[in-house]
Amino acid sequence: MLIKQQIQEIEESIAKGDKIAITTHTNPDGDAIGSSLAIYHYLRKKGANVKAVVPNKFPAFLKWLKDSDELILFDKNAKEAKKVLSEADLIFCLDYNAFGRVGAVADDLAQTKGKKILIDHHISPELDSFDYIISDVSTSSTCELVYNFIVSMGDKDLIDKTVAECIYTGIITDTGSFSHSCNKADTYITTANLIDAGVDAKKIHGLIFDTFSENRLRLLGYAINDRMLVWDDLKTAVIYLTKEDLKKYKYQVGDTEGVVNVALSMDKVNMAVLITEKDKKIRISFRSKGNFSVNDLARNHFNGGGHRNAAGGSLSKPIMEVIEEIKTVVQKYKSELNYEVKY
Repeated sequence: MLIKQQIQEIEESIAKGDKIAITTHTNPDGDAIGSSLAIYHYLRKKGANVKAVVPNKFPAFLKWLKDSDELILFDKNAKEAKKVLSEADLIFCLDYNAFGRVGAVADDLAQTKGKKILIDHHISPELDSFDYIISDVSTSSTCELVYNFIVSMGDKDLIDKTVAECIYTGIITDTGSFSHSCNKADTYITTANLIDAGVDAKKIHGLIFDTFSENRLRLLGYAINDRMLVWDDLKTAVIYLTKEDLKKYKYQVGDTEGVVNVALSMDKVNMAVLITEKDKKIRISFRSKGNFSVNDLARNHFNGGGHRNAAGGSLSKPIMEVIEEIKTVVQKYKSELNYEVKY
């Protein structure tokens, strides 16, 4: 957490009307958008001059969050986004631990002179890139850290229903509705406080998890039935989706959310992989059970990283070659993956 002097410096920056920018990672998820909007609304309540920049489009199931349409998409409004970043005196860096995670925003972020506040829960942050650091890998989500930050600023009373809904969104999406990364009592205490602040937990769960389009559901069925490989000897399941597959089912951003977790739900699988062919890169999502670190796997072999049990990576080669490369690499971890998960 921040020391008293740092909190005072941030408070003074806000109070004197410094320009503030909020940034998050590329392909933003519920924690990225939730934390961005939570800080946005919180700072607005304090009278701050604040704007939020998001690298690219985010899932439609998050658009119900208040003022999500105020987020500046870098890939659609680069000129405006660049201006916001270049003029910012203070920059919140949310849900990422290195400039490389913000895609096309990285160069502008690195060049800006504004002081940078890291609030994140990913492993191995690039600490030299930030002026203020809130980093805790044991915390459920960046949104939970945002809650702690607001409280540490002495502003718990500013966590109204709107701010609370944003924070709650990040917590439930990053924990898979409290199915992982949620073994600390603090997470539930925070959640209880958010409900006291006005969060309707049942309603928000419905808005996020019960609004699938027919195409999204059919894509899920196709992924499992036609595009899933199970490597029994490696206790690994792989689902792959080509550009043609995504086009066939009219893919929208967010339609593959949770697909990798379906493969991981098999009792004989300790690691699941989702491979999607998008743009010029192959994106890879890894999930694991128990102590096997997909963060290490992604960092060491697939240009990525993340958490112990959830990580991502990418490769620039044909999708079938990616599948073969993953299988070759995973063979090296065969003994590490051969364990029994006990519940």
